[in-house]
Amino acid sequence: MKKIVSLFLAVALFSALLVGCSTEQPATSPQETTNGEEKTETVIKVGATPVPHAEILEVVKDLLEEKGIKLEIVVFDDYVQPNTALADGEIDANFFQHQPYLDNFNEERSLNLISLTKVHVEPLGLYSSSIKSIDELKDGSTIAIPNDATNNARSLLLLQSNGIIKLKDGGSITSSEMDVVENPKNIKFEAIEAAQLPRVLDDVDAAVINTNFAIPAGLNPIKDALIIEDGNSPYANILAIRQEDESREDLKELVDALNSEQVKKFIEEKYEGAIIPAF
Repeated sequence: MKKIVSLFLAVALFSALLVGCSTEQPATSPQETTNGEEKTETVIKVGATPVPHAEILEVVKDLLEEKGIKLEIVVFDDYVQPNTALADGEIDANFFQHQPYLDNFNEERSLNLISLTKVHVEPLGLYSSSIKSIDELKDGSTIAIPNDATNNARSLLLLQSNGIIKLKDGGSITSSEMDVVENPKNIKFEAIEAAQLPRVLDDVDAAVINTNFAIPAGLNPIKDALIIEDGNSPYANILAIRQEDESREDLKELVDALNSEQVKKFIEEKYEGAIIPAF
């Protein structure tokens, strides 16, 4: 009986030592090869808004699979959670924003997220369900604009470039409604969360809407926008990561896939100029 107990304790101790010496690989998972051996699969989780970011990542997904990398796309419907999830380590990267927005978010939240590459430009446009031209804007018309600081300024710059308003000192990426110095039509501005702008079109005279929210709402930036940014916009959408992950080889593979000819062709053919490759 003592020998049996001693043998049991020895086996238990040996098992515990094996567990204690093992290392966890959170970004990999085992796969069985055709000859029965196990290989390691790298997994990258990327947060994205639905259109066009998640759609572009579906193309990237196939390209990475060829390199033994599994891409998991985590879809978000707002502009805050993708960055907080990245900072908290819930995802490895995100793809939804431009550099000015990221800079402002980092400053407000004391974060250290960085851009790894530019991917595309989504021109900001002014849309309306009641007028066909900005010339039809009446005195006291209401225009809805994004309420986040960077896209708020961006929308005002768009309106200024088309003669609707004039901003103090020519305007900048930090401009706000307080910087409007000339407003000949006495336009009223209503700041609303960017994702909600398509839903308020019937309640305002016009709205400045981000392309990634315009397209899912059935709006065609090329055909429906009364005015639209040109391809020289500095607001290219980027792939953002945590700074400490900058040297990760799997993320470098992700960059190569995002900047590939296959992705460029997809963007050009799928969105027909509404979205412009930035690489």
